[in-house]
Amino acid sequence: MKKKTVAFYTLGCKVNQYETNAMKQKFIEKDYEIVDFEEAADIYVVNTCTVTNMSDRKSRQIIRRAKESNKNSLLVVTGCYAQVAKDELEKIEEIDIVIGNQEKKDIVTFVEEKQKEKIEKVSDILYEKSFAEFGASTYTDKTRAVIKVQDGCDRFCSYCIIPYARGRIRSRKPEEVIAEIEQLAKKGIKEVVITGIHLASYGKEYKPHISLLELLKEINKIDGIERIRLGSLEPTLMTKEFIEGLVKLEKICDHFHLSLQSGCDETLERMNRRYTAEEFEEGIKIIRENFPNVSLTTDVIVGFPGETEEEFSKTYEFLERIKFYKMHVFKYSARKGTKAAVMQNQITGEIKEKRSNKLIELSNKNQKEQNQKYIGKEIDVLFEEQDGEYIKGHTTNYIMVYVKSEDKTLEDTIRKVKITNALDEHLIGKCI
Repeated sequence: MKKKTVAFYTLGCKVNQYETNAMKQKFIEKDYEIVDFEEAADIYVVNTCTVTNMSDRKSRQIIRRAKESNKNSLLVVTGCYAQVAKDELEKIEEIDIVIGNQEKKDIVTFVEEKQKEKIEKVSDILYEKSFAEFGASTYTDKTRAVIKVQDGCDRFCSYCIIPYARGRIRSRKPEEVIAEIEQLAKKGIKEVVITGIHLASYGKEYKPHISLLELLKEINKIDGIERIRLGSLEPTLMTKEFIEGLVKLEKICDHFHLSLQSGCDETLERMNRRYTAEEFEEGIKIIRENFPNVSLTTDVIVGFPGETEEEFSKTYEFLERIKFYKMHVFKYSARKGTKAAVMQNQITGEIKEKRSNKLIELSNKNQKEQNQKYIGKEIDVLFEEQDGEYIKGHTTNYIMVYVKSEDKTLEDTIRKVKITNALDEHLIGKCI
């Protein structure tokens, strides 16, 4: 008998990527076949995002075109947009099942129970106290595997809807994390990305308290895993104790993504970010003292309500001084239900565009300059996949490297590469 087919589309963060892979595994265990989203499938799953208005719009677009290849298919919508916008999704006739973030682990059950009536199962996530455990072995078809260890956020930044979409902080049991990574190591996975909605909060609700550093120490012991990469981190986590603990773990990658959002204290205060630009810079100093080749990336919001030209100038000057390898620049997007959405002095789209372009130009300049420094150097690259006549992969500090080769045996291996050229966004080299 022909297997039923399932196609996925994932929007948003690495946590969503992890949960999509976990849902895929649930279907595989029940003998379904995973196919590409553009193919005709029996079931389509759209894992949505709601971090910005643009994310909402993109989620609706994907939902509306999901059934184009098969009008008789079943359409499941889940993720953060599904969690906070159930009323809006009720208006989209094509949808058969809507489930919240906490219900993702039971997706196959909902699909197999579906009869004629539309299913909507979205719990009030603000009252959830337990981590939604998918199981100890998740689907992956790549060299690098994303591992979700934490969910929820208690910070309530004034611009952010995510605490309402993901709920309060909930941490995964260390033994479950270790079990999953051990299984992935047996499959030949060499790099794991440890991620969460607010990774810095890992273990805080446990008694006795378990820290993220303690978890990383255990992951570092797992045979077969050669690289441990950390997802987006709260700047307040970058203490001397934490960084000096990390540098002792030989598998930790020297790439850190720290969500700055603004380099101006007045703006940070309105954002409810709970740190100052000076504290952030002190953390950067500690990191660079301990990881000499570190690559630092960040997120920045421009046009936050009340951001004056002077405040933006402070942010620009701060970013010029820090010299991030790459900056992800976001134009402020008002989210209904957040404090910032009703703040006075909202910024015009024209001003946001101008400020965004200025920071993107700075980011591109920084990346190009830092890439040039690698010409002639020898660095380790974990090769991931073929791209035309080149094979590409990443360094430990997450710089993309291309090597001219069609030797597929290089995939999933770590090789020494001599860098011969540096382009704006990546390096070119040859294996030695």
